[in-house]
Amino acid sequence: MHAPHAPAGHDADRPGLVPVADHLAHVLSRTGLVRELEVDVLDAPGRRLARDVSAAIAVPPWDNSAMDGYAVHHADVADASPEHPVTLRIVADLPAGSALDPALGPGEAARIMTGAPLPSASDAVVQLEHTDRTDPVAPLADTVTVLRAPTPGMHVRRAGEDRRPGDLLVPAGTLVTGPVLAALVSAGVTRVWLRERPRVTVISTGDELAAPGAPLRRGAIPDSNSLLLAQLVREAGGELQGVRRVRDDAAEVRARVLGATAQCGARPHVIVLTGGVSQGAFDPVKQAFAGSDRVRFVSVAMQPGKPQAFGRFGEPPDHGLGDPAGPERDGALVFGLPGNPVSAWVSFHVFVRPALLTMAGAPDHVVTPPRLRAVVETGWRTPGGRDQYLPARIRPAGPGDPGEAGGLLVSPAAALGSRSNLVASLALANGYAIVPTADQAARGGAPVAPGDVVDVVLTSLEPARA
Repeated sequence: MHAPHAPAGHDADRPGLVPVADHLAHVLSRTGLVRELEVDVLDAPGRRLARDVSAAIAVPPWDNSAMDGYAVHHADVADASPEHPVTLRIVADLPAGSALDPALGPGEAARIMTGAPLPSASDAVVQLEHTDRTDPVAPLADTVTVLRAPTPGMHVRRAGEDRRPGDLLVPAGTLVTGPVLAALVSAGVTRVWLRERPRVTVISTGDELAAPGAPLRRGAIPDSNSLLLAQLVREAGGELQGVRRVRDDAAEVRARVLGATAQCGARPHVIVLTGGVSQGAFDPVKQAFAGSDRVRFVSVAMQPGKPQAFGRFGEPPDHGLGDPAGPERDGALVFGLPGNPVSAWVSFHVFVRPALLTMAGAPDHVVTPPRLRAVVETGWRTPGGRDQYLPARIRPAGPGDPGEAGGLLVSPAAALGSRSNLVASLALANGYAIVPTADQAARGGAPVAPGDVVDVVLTSLEPARA
């Protein structure tokens, strides 16, 4: 099981609060792998490899030139210098892609371009600049004079120097990006085993929710949560199966969940609900699963994101997850996240994203994002008694900034701090800061101050604006 990335500290005087690390560990213990698929390598980008991939051919496949120049016998030019130049007869012209393998006798050379296969009889390349023929597009001359001696094997790329057939090329769990695809194709790989994308349905709850762009009656708000979570699912490598909006009605919520898990065709591996998981009189998600022991509702020692629900429900996904005898056969994973958008954003990153990555076979260092250290640029208040996960602007320090040049600086994304309703300010967040309860206690409940050093996690590689 993947090691949890959240701090385990919690307030011992707050009974009933589940440590973040414990809740994450429970989630991952119930999370299995999605099935493997064998596909054409050209269909692999954006998904993760299910099995190690070895090179099918040598990379590069043949000895070739690393320079525009002349392929030579090293022995012919070993003593060449401006004072003692050596003149050779040119017998061939080898552009990149040439299939020629000309024979080179003593005193002979072949003009060769970068990437062209090296003649079998040659053992070095003299670059153009070390000859009297420096123009690569000039008509082929009869002779070339070498003005500087190469070393044996100079400017030669040896066959298989990057990978030999059978060498490990890419390990299982790797996301197929552009460079990975290039490596696979270059090594002669045509078919690969991948994990399918975890299929996810998003359901947002609330009588107050209006469709984006619809006129707002008094008390209504645009439904941003469903769009927020849908995009986070895509960014985590999930396949979005549907986005639903339901009223604060327990029967309707339950019907939507049962409908998603019982539908014909590809059923979801994961259902993410937002809203209705707290203690309110009209919290429909909690009411929808009342009496069920398959979805548990807990208070997690974090701010924001205290109310959480998690379990499995409904029919199992078709084609199954992992071991058919394991808990993954008990239906789709169900996450119930708080309805406040900042809470939903934090909860997704801390709990849902690790589960989706685990399903797809991501390695531990991806499931558990690295925590970096950053100097606080603008301070903020902490909640006390709960680990704080603050949406933040994280940027590199520059000249005149506090901290070391090249280090990281962190400020709250929202001017009003960590209030869980500040959805517009999420646009400025490229990560979050973590302030464990133990750190809060150590400072005696005082706010985080400029110059303090805290842990941060990047959720985007795009630097925050200053």
